[in-house]
Amino acid sequence: MRAQALPRRAGRRRGPAAVAVSAALLGASVVPAGTAVADTVPPEGTPPTVSADPLPTWQVNGVVWSMTTVGNTVYATGKFTKARPPGTAAGSAKEVTRNNILAFDIRTGELITSFNHSLNGQGLRITRSPDGKRVYVGGEFTTVNGQPRSRLAAFDTATGKLVASFAPKVSNKVRAIAATNNWVFFGGNFFNVNGKSRTRLAVVRATDGAISDKWRPTADDDEVHAMAISGSRVIVGGKFQTLNGVKKVGVGAFNGSTGALDTWTSQPIPTRQGTRFSYVTDLFVSGDTVYGSANGEGLKWFDGRFAAKADNGNLVWLDNCYGASYGVFAQGKSIYSVSHAHDCSSLGAFPETDPPTWHRALAETSYATGRDQTAPGSNSNYRNQPIPSLLHWFPTLAMGSYTGQYQAAWAVTGNAEYVAMGGEFPRVNSTNQQGLVRFGVKAKAPNKAGPVKADLGTPTARKALTSRQVTITWKTTWDMDNRNLTYEILRDNGTTPIGTVKRDSTFWSMPTASFTDPNMPAGQHTYKVRVKDPFGIAVTSPASNAVG
Repeated sequence: MRAQALPRRAGRRRGPAAVAVSAALLGASVVPAGTAVADTVPPEGTPPTVSADPLPTWQVNGVVWSMTTVGNTVYATGKFTKARPPGTAAGSAKEVTRNNILAFDIRTGELITSFNHSLNGQGLRITRSPDGKRVYVGGEFTTVNGQPRSRLAAFDTATGKLVASFAPKVSNKVRAIAATNNWVFFGGNFFNVNGKSRTRLAVVRATDGAISDKWRPTADDDEVHAMAISGSRVIVGGKFQTLNGVKKVGVGAFNGSTGALDTWTSQPIPTRQGTRFSYVTDLFVSGDTVYGSANGEGLKWFDGRFAAKADNGNLVWLDNCYGASYGVFAQGKSIYSVSHAHDCSSLGAFPETDPPTWHRALAETSYATGRDQTAPGSNSNYRNQPIPSLLHWFPTLAMGSYTGQYQAAWAVTGNAEYVAMGGEFPRVNSTNQQGLVRFGVKAKAPNKAGPVKADLGTPTARKALTSRQVTITWKTTWDMDNRNLTYEILRDNGTTPIGTVKRDSTFWSMPTASFTDPNMPAGQHTYKVRVKDPFGIAVTSPASNAVG
């Protein structure tokens, strides 16, 4: 649902390709999918997430639209002119010039100083080749380091240098890129590449930027925002309603060699109705599945995420959370996304509030776990479709103002141990951290995001009339990355608990809990509740009323 001023789409990041086009035109290559490591302590059978602790990361003074990861290096592009260390304010003496593109180490958050380039216009999409030897950036720029580059450029990841031989001429903005080791597919809103007519889609040779005459599909009526590669297929997403003259709303697939339409069976994106529509903002292939995020321009239009089989488009699941989604990344069996979600009732999770509250980073299972629990969205092609489960991971990213669209994160990427997010947020978990942030798995994080003290209720003690039995009740609290918390009951100013209670809770469901002290000592006594997460991070309530 369009709940805030939403982006006039700047392209989003695609992370490491899991596979590469292998048809006759293209060179074959494969990138194995990463495997996530345990993070917090989920129930058995539930995939873990990274910690909610924001890890110190270099910052930017504008907006990051897109990111990709090669090994331990994150490449980020957007619209910014400066970068600075974590913990410093804009204008710091330690601030350095970085015009619309930079790289940092995902393990440390440190800027990679050897990668220092300048785009004269904003970058909208950045992605990698499957072998990790190249990074490609597309956008609105016309020069890189003062050298002519018409909206598409390549960098050598080993040397950090601009690739001199790769300089295709694209007539207008590039929003989407998907590469093999030998070919670079791209989309956007252009109509000419290297002097040849192309309708929003093209492919050029990686060695010299020469355009292929064999691959000439069309996105007939509107922009392409996202691309992904699986086997011999090129999957595209965007605002279009037709591809190659055939109705294909928002998502479809082409043969990577001929450009002919390939099989795509599901219809996650509803058909446009005047000014009301949804469109794909990002695509990410992991294993045999492609994950997509969407933005809806209209009341209860599709805003969430979907998963489909990459080889035929068969729907795996579709979540109907409302609040536009901008980027998606798969880490093992956990799917991370950035959005401004405000209603995930369809997943049996947080409902709409009045006024709305925004949750700008989510994680969910890569697989279906049930059926949609709410009515279908506006003009939806599905009801009671398979859905994933929302995982318990809720860092808080503050709304930014740089773009005037009042969002937080626009891009997400990572590897097997870290997840990185980029956008225009000024703070994460109330800590100043502008535009870039990292999160690590349990072994790589301080695990200090503990129970929220402000939401822990003051206990009430009630003594039985005919015995020394006392019942203590309190409102539970919640934790950003642990659902199950342990509550220890303390009598008076004691530090050794007289009992413990375990309760599951979330920020939208903090039930009342109770404990019975069977034989309170004589005299007046008060009780406190100390709540701990699985890592021992604890907060303690105020004292209850006195009973005796």
